[in-house]
Order: sequence, then C-alpha cells, then structure tokens
Amino acid sequence: MSVLDDLAAYQRIDPQGMLDRIRDLPRQCRAAWEEAQDLELPDDYWDIDKVVILGMGGSAIAGDLFRSLVALESPISVFSHRDYDLPLVVDGRTLLIASSYSGNTEEVLSCFERGLGTGAKKVVVTTGGRILAAARANGVPTFVFAYEAEPRAALGYSLMPLLAIAQKTGVVADMSANVEEAIAVMVGLATRISEKVSLADNPAKQLAERLHERLPVVYGAGILAPVARRWKGQINETSKMWCFFEELPEANHNAVVGFGLPEEIAAKALVVFLQAPSLHPRVLLRYDLTRTALDEAGVESAIVDAEGKSPLAQMMSAILFGDWVSLYLAILSGVAPAPTPPIAKLKERLAGR
Repeated sequence: MSVLDDLAAYQRIDPQGMLDRIRDLPRQCRAAWEEAQDLELPDDYWDIDKVVILGMGGSAIAGDLFRSLVALESPISVFSHRDYDLPLVVDGRTLLIASSYSGNTEEVLSCFERGLGTGAKKVVVTTGGRILAAARANGVPTFVFAYEAEPRAALGYSLMPLLAIAQKTGVVADMSANVEEAIAVMVGLATRISEKVSLADNPAKQLAERLHERLPVVYGAGILAPVARRWKGQINETSKMWCFFEELPEANHNAVVGFGLPEEIAAKALVVFLQAPSLHPRVLLRYDLTRTALDEAGVESAIVDAEGKSPLAQMMSAILFGDWVSLYLAILSGVAPAPTPPIAKLKERLAGR
C-alpha cells in the first residue's frame, strides 16, 4: 500500500495540520468573501485609474491572480509589487493595497510607510502587526481577519478581500456569482482528490507519485500563469523541493531551446501543464506542440485541467489541485508540510543586520 493511502501517516508526518488547511480552502474563501463585504471605504476611492498591491509570498500571489482577473474585464491597470521601494506610478489616483498576513513583512512595511506620504487611496489587509498599527494611526481603512495558519495557507483571506475591494471601488462588476461557482467547483474537486480517495482513483496522488524525487516544472498561460507560480511556491514550501514555473507562450521563445541539456536534468524533470478551455486556441496549440518538443528531448510531461466556467473557478480549482499535490509530495518524502525553518532562519539573520 502506498503511504498516500495510509491515513495514519498524515497524522504522523503532518502534526501541524496543513492537510486541514488545504481541505478548508473552499470554506475559507466563503468566510473571507462574506467578511469583506463589511469593509467600508471612502466615496473618493472610486476615483482611481490604477491599483498597486504590496505583498510577498502568498499575499503577492493573490495580487497576481487579482491582476489577471481584472485584466479580463477592466481598463484599470493592476501592479503586483514585491520590493522595498514604492513604485513611481503611485499617485493620488492610485488604490494602494498593502497585504501582509503577519503585518510585519518588512518589504510591505517599507512600501506602505512611503505610501503614507502620497495622496494614494490606501487599504490594508492583515491579521495585525506593525502595519495594522500604522494604518490605524493614519486613518487607513483596514480589513483585519483572524485565521491561524501558515501565511500561504490563508490564500482565501488574501484574494477574496481584493475582489471585494475591487467591487466596492468599481474596478470590477459584482463577483458574487463567480465566487459561488469557484467555491462549488473546489468542493466538488476535493471529494475526488482528498486523502481518503485511494491512489488508484485519485489524480492528485497519482501526479505526486510521478513527481516524487523528480524536478517539477509547472507551465501556465493566461489566467493560469499566476497559478503556475503558486504551484512553484507550494512545492517549495510544503514539499520542501526544488520547483520552477514557466509561462506560455513566452517559454516557446526561449525555454524550448534548452529542454534536452543537461541530459541528467532532462531525465529527472517532469513538466506539468495547467490547462483550461478558456485559453486562447493558439496557446492550447502551443501546449500540444511544447509537449511534443519535450517528448523529443526525453522530458516527461503531464496535464492538469482546470475546472469551472468562470476564470476565478478555473484558477481556484487548479490552485486547490496543486495544494493537494504539494501535500502528497511532502508525505511521500516524510517531511512536515507546514513549517518552513529556512525562511525563519533567513528572517532572523536579516533582523540582526
């Protein structure tokens, strides 16, 4: 019997309960969406022509997802910013959203403090910390949530408030139906890929078995490009593995040339294509041709199909699938999925300088 079908193994290897957090994502999204409806914003927050989201890690991924969604239906430009310095585009018609789970992310704090000196319309999304104190001291609207988890496991509380804020400021139309569909699709998917579904019938477990002790490379296009990046981060943090991501069609203009070398790496790599019927027909053709090129170079590949009709549902279904895969990879390697000691160590070293 595979360790993935040994339910006792999850309790032994995952004492912090990352499995519970992954299972909870649909419910978390609903709770975050409903709570964000109570956020009150000043009337002049409608007077914007761009959105800048400050975030790192899971908060920044939420910004990437948000940017892709907004691009489908709004002329408003969205920037997902990962750095210490405030981008020069920030002005009086900017909606500046600082998102930090802990409230102490130093890059976000640095940008937000600089943003306080601008005329930008500001909002903070956090659980607390220094950024909440700074926001309240300066009269900045805040969405404060309570959800005990690793920051990457709080994606619902990073993304859903962004959608609610966008709806409240006229950046996007009513998202309620799309949110409901995304939650329903995730609930249905979870019944087919949870730990209680055997390896023989569980595509997420099957993909994890294929990826175990390999080099994962995740490809995405359009709305699934930021999802590929999410997969990369989840496999890094939860599975404690190397992982990379590529974006199509861009990868066809560079990465395709390097598929075969070094041969040792090509033999160990496994490329996962995140696919959805809503992608451009020429992009879907490129998926097929890229898989052919990989095969010719001796590189294995696999496809994961996003589910749902709306872009949000397709994004979230592919994210949930990847979260389960990352958990299963951790179980296969016998490593605790939740803690990330190297990140904590790096932060300690930074704090001392």
